[in-house]
Amino acid sequence: MDIKSIISRKREGKELSKEEIKLFIGKYHKGEVTQAQAASLLSYIYKAGMTVDEIINLAVAMADSGEKINLENIGTDVFDEHSTGGVGDKVSLILLPVIASLDLPIAKISSRGMGVTSGVSDKLEVIPGYRTDISIEKFKENLKEHKVGILNQSTNFNPVEEKIYRLKNEIACGDCVPIIAASLMSLNLSIGSHKSVFEIVYGSGSYIKTREKARRLAQILKAVSKKLGKTVKCVMIHMQEPVGYSVGHNLELVEVIRALKGNMAVDLGESVVTTGSTILGLSSKNSDKKANEESVKEVLRSGKAYEKFIEMVAAQRWRYKLH
Repeated sequence: MDIKSIISRKREGKELSKEEIKLFIGKYHKGEVTQAQAASLLSYIYKAGMTVDEIINLAVAMADSGEKINLENIGTDVFDEHSTGGVGDKVSLILLPVIASLDLPIAKISSRGMGVTSGVSDKLEVIPGYRTDISIEKFKENLKEHKVGILNQSTNFNPVEEKIYRLKNEIACGDCVPIIAASLMSLNLSIGSHKSVFEIVYGSGSYIKTREKARRLAQILKAVSKKLGKTVKCVMIHMQEPVGYSVGHNLELVEVIRALKGNMAVDLGESVVTTGSTILGLSSKNSDKKANEESVKEVLRSGKAYEKFIEMVAAQRWRYKLH
């Protein structure tokens, strides 16, 4: 078994074994697989697809390429939220303090901007003194004390996922559903959260252009998470144009602050309420959709979400200040 034979098998449309996927990821992580070989394999995956078992094995292998986080001491309900991203997507920046202000711990792994999208850390870095390079220990401390933790993806944390994600975009395979599903699930496995909500953004402002492909990704994520024993919900967000009214790190952050103070664009508000209530629905505390939606709206109206945003940012600035 070698890399060339693995590439040949996928070119022929065959299912790769757990051992073959683990070998590829291991060698790619060590730099023993060329970019040409990795690009070829991803291209054949794009064409032939992957089974649920292949996606699971790929997700596990990527997660195993770096450190993993144990959140058992945080609580029984630790949530994480991931988005496929899109132009001007700022939902996560509002959602994190909203959920945390409702006394539910929420963890976020932020990747650097890739292609048309930008990560949460990219946008928060426009705040003077904001640090993205915190340790896993500090991340867990923030999650326990402030109910929200943001960890930037690094060479020590799921590094192969980032390499594969960048490569698929470079070779025009950005909308490869199996790779997207494996990437999202690998982040979930790495962070050690109990329950997850995936925002699947589709439309001209995202990698995923059609509702049909977004729906297919949601179905695959549910099938994969079920086999892995994970609790997962998917929310689809249409992005034919940017959510809200701004694009660009500085402008988006200004919009986020204004939104948290009560001046939120209608479409942005709808996305925040829908995703937020879905996260609350995963909690054992409440399964009433209408009540959960009202809870999200209330912390926004009361200013609690804005206060939590200030606290969230202060926890990762070079000097801790609440105001």
